[in-house]
Amino acid sequence: MTKPIASADPWHYPRPELAKKYLEIFDIGLTSARGLFAKRRMGKSEFLEQDLIPAAQAKGYLTAYLNLWDARTHPTPSLVSALSRAMEPKGLFKLAKRLNTPLKKVKASGKVPGLAEGSLEAELADDPAVAGPLLSELLRGFDKPGKRMLLVLDEAQVLAAPAHTELAHSLRAGLDSRKQNIKVVFAGSSEPTLRRMFGRSTEPFYNWAPLEPFELLGTEFVKAMVSKVNNLSRYPLTDQDALAAFLALHNTPEFFRRYLNRYLAYAELGSPAALLDTQKHVFNGANFHDIWKKLLPADQEVLKLLAQGVTDLHSEPVRMRLGSALGLDKPANKNTPQHALRRLQEENLVAKLDYGNYQLQDDAFAEWLRNLELET
Repeated sequence: MTKPIASADPWHYPRPELAKKYLEIFDIGLTSARGLFAKRRMGKSEFLEQDLIPAAQAKGYLTAYLNLWDARTHPTPSLVSALSRAMEPKGLFKLAKRLNTPLKKVKASGKVPGLAEGSLEAELADDPAVAGPLLSELLRGFDKPGKRMLLVLDEAQVLAAPAHTELAHSLRAGLDSRKQNIKVVFAGSSEPTLRRMFGRSTEPFYNWAPLEPFELLGTEFVKAMVSKVNNLSRYPLTDQDALAAFLALHNTPEFFRRYLNRYLAYAELGSPAALLDTQKHVFNGANFHDIWKKLLPADQEVLKLLAQGVTDLHSEPVRMRLGSALGLDKPANKNTPQHALRRLQEENLVAKLDYGNYQLQDDAFAEWLRNLELET
């Protein structure tokens, strides 16, 4: 059995065998990239940062991690920054000097090799023409034999956006000739978008990485968390109650942790009380109100229909219902749901599973919408 690498998070559930499996696939040499998908809050990012990356570092890899969702406005400078942190200290300054690139805001930092925290992204976002050459030059730094890097791109579906096509092409070109030295994990929460990225011939990363579902946490995870709880509480939590709560929370690790936190704070009230409080918070989150208020009325109505399980948004009865909700005295035209779906996909709220088949990306948001309907 592979020994788990220590994590700073006492509630982290280590998955050393899964990390070992992914790295062994790269060691075999038949592929240099993997694509992983799972809905949000399922433990994917935690695994990448706390299991896979430390395991790769233990095997001698340099590692670079970037959550593209956090960098979706200016992904290129953020990627340059992530790669530079994987290089030797002051490597970026030498690179900028060689390219005659003024980085006036960047100052030496011991904590972050070669750049001041946050300043590189700001500087390159102001001058995007500089970021491309820096990216190419950084990738060329891995042409030396024996130099290996694991690049982890979380929420990688951002690269499929039309606005980032140039970056995707540039990154593909830079990685193509360095498959022996640079291994890549593309992880994301939108399976349909990732399938399009790797399965459509017009996309820059067509056929570049096999795509598979991320292995989700289950019974063993729940039992391990129960054991931790029972080491801290005078009121033992049973596996049966915890597993029932996990199921009620849609098998979502993030929500389950909230349930455990509530249980530890009020253990004398029992598991049902902790579960009820958790459901009230995670399925009625204030952040959903902020998302909701920014949407157009047509987008709001389409989301409510999807949450209720409506599939054919273009049928006349559904368009009549949509038209009525929008204050019309006739059915909404067919372009109304079509345009709404396009906007909702761009906001990563809705995923297209197949032709005419859409679903909400976030189960908690779907539950919130169903409760909203009951309240009105």
